[in-house]
Amino acid sequence: LFLFVCTILIHSFTLPPISGLERVIPAFRSVCGEDGVSLSEAVREQHGRDESVHRCCPPDVVVWPRSVEEVSALAKICHHHCLPIIPFGTGTGLEGGVGAVEGGVCFSLRNMDRVLDVHQEDFDVTVEPGVTRKALNSYLRDTGLWFPVDPGADASLCGMAATSASGTNAVRYGTMRENVLNLEVVLADGTIIHTAGRGRRTRKTSAGYNLTNLFVGSEGTLGLITKTTLRLYGVPEAMVSAVCTFPSVQAAVDSTVQVLQAGVPIARIEFLDDVMIDACNRFNSLSYPVAPTLFLEFHGSEKSLEEQVTVTEEITRDNSGSDFNWARDAETRGRLWKARHDAWYAALALRPGCKAYSTDVCVPLSHLPQIIVETKEDLVLNRLTGPIAGHVGDGNFHCIMVMDPNDQDEVTRVQEFTERLARRALALDGTCTGEHGVGLGKRALLREEMGPMAIEVMQGLKATLDPKNLMNPGKVL
Repeated sequence: LFLFVCTILIHSFTLPPISGLERVIPAFRSVCGEDGVSLSEAVREQHGRDESVHRCCPPDVVVWPRSVEEVSALAKICHHHCLPIIPFGTGTGLEGGVGAVEGGVCFSLRNMDRVLDVHQEDFDVTVEPGVTRKALNSYLRDTGLWFPVDPGADASLCGMAATSASGTNAVRYGTMRENVLNLEVVLADGTIIHTAGRGRRTRKTSAGYNLTNLFVGSEGTLGLITKTTLRLYGVPEAMVSAVCTFPSVQAAVDSTVQVLQAGVPIARIEFLDDVMIDACNRFNSLSYPVAPTLFLEFHGSEKSLEEQVTVTEEITRDNSGSDFNWARDAETRGRLWKARHDAWYAALALRPGCKAYSTDVCVPLSHLPQIIVETKEDLVLNRLTGPIAGHVGDGNFHCIMVMDPNDQDEVTRVQEFTERLARRALALDGTCTGEHGVGLGKRALLREEMGPMAIEVMQGLKATLDPKNLMNPGKVL
């Protein structure tokens, strides 16, 4: 009954029109100052879009709090006046998570940009939401430590926690979910909580429910993340990169599985299909064989790297891999990886003037060859441009769908293709999103993936923490 009532609350609560917004502006300014509030159309539009293909949904007002106390005070005002709250970090999301679909107040957290505590001996750090991945690693440069989770974009670290982001080196270092030790969160009514207890930063705990992982991946629908405590790692003594081509997708995936089974602690193992390799060759004047290709990176001591490379080269050779090129120095490693780093822009260059959308399914490794082969057949059959790049070490891959947004027929074909791809992944025990999140466009797919009872539990949690449905409404559920 409780869950049923909660479900009704989530679906039937109607947000009142924001007709008296001007009455709360003075209250906002009293909290974060005259320059901490903006009604400018240009500013609102800037904060109503991310890197996704979803249309811009600007908020009614943008505020820039400078501390958790100001975030809490602003949230209390919004809660009292039933104003939606939309968190904003750097706007690098890919699923429309920052769009104010019901208007409301955008909390831009960029001014909260301090690195608060670095504990070198404990390998952890606490940061505010305005700190980005690159800024943190720059700050850590002289400590011998680094934060390895790399989604590609220079995203804010709290935003990365909110979407459970990952990237090219998740096969070695894990995703944000494995690297967040504690969170400070402001709930819809302004209450401040610490998900693992104030100041706690242990690597493991058996104390109570795992509230930290409840908020990691919640996409701003349960609260505003105002601090995150992260796990750090020692900077590797040395790095080696390698590239190897294969006659088929199956051979590339077989090599990946065997490398992992051999206990090689590989740091990155990325896959590009023949279409993507061809695009990268053209874009960067490279000369890679146009075939399924693995890009690999190894971290460790000089002695361990030699063994890792030797074992990996033997495995790839046994799977008909060829052109195994490897490099130690940073400049040569950069050249080897250039194709992978520029894949997005190389795909866009296939059709100048077009836009790109990235799919994000993930399946168990054993099903990866099947889904990639079926996906490539689907692309050809429906006359779509979608070169493939993937984090093959964990079964996550992306089709970079290059399309003309003014061609409604093509847009429809892309939409239908992405839904088929997601359902193909679900049928193979996978997920509709490996690292981008649900956002606006995958809510129906989430219901299919989780099932009605699990969704009902999620709705119950949402209704308990946010009974007025003010936190980033219209996303996830």
